[in-house]
Amino acid sequence: MASSLPTGSVQSNNGVNVDYRFALTSLTSLFFMWGFITCLNDILIPHLKGIFDLSYAQAMLVQFCFFGAYFIVSLPAGSLVKKVGFQRGIVTGLIIAAVGCLLFYPAASMHSYPVFLFALFVLASGITILQVSANPYVSCLGRPETASSRLTLTQAFNSLGTTVAPFFGAYLILNEAAGAMATAQEKAAAVQMPYVMLAAMLLVLAAIFAWLKLPHIEEQQAHEKTSKQVGSAWGYSHLVLGAVGIFVYVGAEVAIGSFLVNYFHELNIEGLETEAAAAKYIAYYWGGAMVGRFIGGLAMQKVAAGKALAFNAVAAMVLIVVTMMTEGNVAMWSILLVGLCNSIMFPTIFSLAVTGLGRHTSQGSGILCLAIVGGAIVPVIQGFLADSMGVQMSFFLPIICYAFIAYYGLKGSVPKHV
Repeated sequence: MASSLPTGSVQSNNGVNVDYRFALTSLTSLFFMWGFITCLNDILIPHLKGIFDLSYAQAMLVQFCFFGAYFIVSLPAGSLVKKVGFQRGIVTGLIIAAVGCLLFYPAASMHSYPVFLFALFVLASGITILQVSANPYVSCLGRPETASSRLTLTQAFNSLGTTVAPFFGAYLILNEAAGAMATAQEKAAAVQMPYVMLAAMLLVLAAIFAWLKLPHIEEQQAHEKTSKQVGSAWGYSHLVLGAVGIFVYVGAEVAIGSFLVNYFHELNIEGLETEAAAAKYIAYYWGGAMVGRFIGGLAMQKVAAGKALAFNAVAAMVLIVVTMMTEGNVAMWSILLVGLCNSIMFPTIFSLAVTGLGRHTSQGSGILCLAIVGGAIVPVIQGFLADSMGVQMSFFLPIICYAFIAYYGLKGSVPKHV
């Protein structure tokens, strides 16, 4: 019989109801911050592209270094979290991310693109540890059957960060650097204070999470305790396919967001003559994901997660075909609406992939975060395509990514231990 406990509560082994709502509320601040920081890359790309006179492929090295950190750091982060626990992992990630933000100051002073890329790598290393700590923690804070819904709702606050970030970046970075008489050095310096402010916020959060009394959660929940679970997470086909799903999803989402400012310039839409004006429309792309996650977090308590995932993936494919075949406002709004389709994808793929992993949950989480390297690879490939055939035609690459996600939702997500 289905439990009558509210979302965010779970019954312990001694029959006592444990309320995790305070812990879940606290964790939403983390999801907001890493969404905010990640989306600022979409502002940095056209900004640094202009300062250093980069090609599209070279500009996409911003995403390559940022998301490449997930590939390098995810598995060590999984081991770290397994040793120190979810809460200390969160604090460690926040401190490292703050150091990465502070490195933007010398990068701008030195006017060095490689130093900017190194700063992004350090920043992303901290975000990776946060992901490996917080995502499985949220999945464990409540009933397993509502894990997808719970993670979707917390991810909505990640999307709130990505919605706010374009306005922050457009005002404090692009507007500051927009002066016709500004030198390349002065334009590079426009990033210094915004990232120092972010570093201060991250350090404050680290202090708060070091002080908070959050519940200690064992990876192996009561419903998963069994001596038969041997081997490793790699033995679960739904996890491995889920990792591929995370790879192509993050790659497609990041690639689309990275090209929006330049794409809108190519469409010659009235009122979007400046990068700062175009950048503000990125908020609609990420805002769609936010709205969709709030809706999805409620709807997916009734709708099967796999079916919802496949439906959104097919809708995203249709919208991209529309933007490739049209121009002007139709092309602009169709690509922006893909954000709404993206809404439930990451948390749904993640929760489906870790279903039934038991004591292998940390390893599985590390593998899934490892797959976020798709955000490093896919945008660079699309960058080469954009250099050779134009930005609009290069969007056929995300269509391929969403096709796999549709397959995973319908077939590949069925739990299977091989």
